Amino acid sequence: MAVNPEPQVFLFLSELLGRKIVDSEGRPIGRVLDLTGNIGEIYPPVIDILLRLKGNKKNVLFPWRKIAAVNGTLVAHPLRPEDFREPVPRSGELLLKDTLLDKQVVDTDGAKIRRVNDLQFLQANKILYLVHVDVGFHGLLRRVGLKKLIGFLLQKLFDYVMADQLIAWKFVQPLSSPDLLRLTIAQNRLAQLHPADLADIIEDLDIHQRSAVFRSLDVETAAETLEETDPKIQVSLIEGLSTANASDIIEEMSLSEAADLLGDLPKDRAEGILKEMEKDAAEDMKELLAHPEENAGGLMTTSFLSFGPAVTAGEAMEKIRLEAEDMDLIYYLYVLDGEEHILGVLTLRDLLVAPPATILSELMDTRVISVNIEEKKGRIADDFAKYGIMAMPVVDDESRLKGVILFKNLLEVVAPKLGR
Repeated sequence: MAVNPEPQVFLFLSELLGRKIVDSEGRPIGRVLDLTGNIGEIYPPVIDILLRLKGNKKNVLFPWRKIAAVNGTLVAHPLRPEDFREPVPRSGELLLKDTLLDKQVVDTDGAKIRRVNDLQFLQANKILYLVHVDVGFHGLLRRVGLKKLIGFLLQKLFDYVMADQLIAWKFVQPLSSPDLLRLTIAQNRLAQLHPADLADIIEDLDIHQRSAVFRSLDVETAAETLEETDPKIQVSLIEGLSTANASDIIEEMSLSEAADLLGDLPKDRAEGILKEMEKDAAEDMKELLAHPEENAGGLMTTSFLSFGPAVTAGEAMEKIRLEAEDMDLIYYLYVLDGEEHILGVLTLRDLLVAPPATILSELMDTRVISVNIEEKKGRIADDFAKYGIMAMPVVDDESRLKGVILFKNLLEVVAPKLGR
């Protein structure tokens, strides 16, 4: 005969808090104050119950696995003295009510900050799993005991039925967890967000949460997010890091964005970060910092690809494979003579469709649009809008290539002109 599987039961934290726990004879043990779990897991199992004992009012931790039945009260069986221990969570354990209820979390599926009004658990095979957070008004009413009354009135008066607003735990990133800074990259769901969404979330947080969340990110994600963040907040975030950590993150940013950030920092702080950076990166940064922000030299990056005219398409592709990861620009490739003068330009598409043995001088377009290193933003924006290019080479007075301005670095200036 087939054995019927244990039914799955959904429970809310608000329904468990304050509930009585009795032994198998019905004798009261205490009441539930909180539950513990390791919130770094995809669906954390409840480990212990924080309960207040009947009689002496002492708080203790008691294992959830000892709960044999869940109904109006919780039945614990069997009971042993060693099941009760001091109310100090083990390493990795957190009190769920204390850590999450009424706290801000990030909904990584919707890229929004939410307030937790309740927690939903699934009981399966005698294990209680945290599966959802309730961020809706329904959850708040449930906690204060008004869900049935308000629900009844809304349905009778307005024919409106309230629904729970639940977010799966796998899409939740707590912001106030003591363990936030110890989460691994695999557990840190913030790293799965688009950097622009993550920047918006960080900007909406208070200064302490903002700093904690930023420090929890891996270096690459932190760099990408910093590039999308308001300049004033960039400075605040970097100021909250050690010089070594700040230099690691800034090295991962695009050269032009990193130079802008360093230019906004106090001089002593910027110099300290530059000393921590790799020598070549620091030299490139210093070169960009030497130019005013309003000029082409202050907008450009020196991280681009250039080749001699006799290089073949196959050789150029091999170099791109080796160096593209560290480049700010790979779509345009510049052909230079021995003195760094621009002979021509070609696109990555041109290179991909060309026979490997073709030399670049046969592929390049000699009609190169460039700007002088002292040129002002307004004129550069006009050229971007006129020629519809994604990057603009910057040359000195001797027409030697010094850098390239990326379209995104001028987007705020160019955007009003695009409709012309």
